[in-house]
Amino acid sequence: MIINTARFVVSSPDVEKCPKSEMHEYAFIGRSNVGKSSLINMLTGRKDLAMTSSTPGKTMLINHFVVNDEWQIVDLPGYGYARRSKADRAKLEKMIRGYILGREQMTNLFLLIDGRHMPQKIDMEFMEWLGENGVPFSIVFTKLDKLSSNAAKKVTGDYCAALLEEWEELPPVFRTSSIDGRGRAAILDYIEEMNRLPLE
Repeated sequence: MIINTARFVVSSPDVEKCPKSEMHEYAFIGRSNVGKSSLINMLTGRKDLAMTSSTPGKTMLINHFVVNDEWQIVDLPGYGYARRSKADRAKLEKMIRGYILGREQMTNLFLLIDGRHMPQKIDMEFMEWLGENGVPFSIVFTKLDKLSSNAAKKVTGDYCAALLEEWEELPPVFRTSSIDGRGRAAILDYIEEMNRLPLE
């Protein structure tokens, strides 16, 4: 897939305020500071489409971007940022779950995982929740440029093996780096394939 245009549409405080649309939407989520904005910028080829920050927990709204005037990327707030107040965490959780369960246009949720770490409890619980609710999702390992090729294969392989101890099968898995661009073509090809399907 060739990306010709990508532009910001709107930020929404909850799913009810999200824009009316008949386009496929692909949402991106992960723990704070997992590299979500960098990955979105890498996929679209736009250096500053999604605002990146070294400070975790900056995304506080549901951010919509339209690509090629045909489909949308949705940047969801990160989860698990401990420095937020209990009230803020509850508000964000409600926002995230409301979008994931209530947005009919969402075709797939890309769950970002820092490829340098073994399974974290918060990620495992989130995946379990997605499975229980029948949410279509994919796993995207990020920051793999920080590991050697062999180490990246081993760590992500071990992660998938750990998941298979609990699951019968894995969702689609992508291995990426926003620095060297790996995984870009695979994710865009997957999105292109999903775009051919009718919105349910």
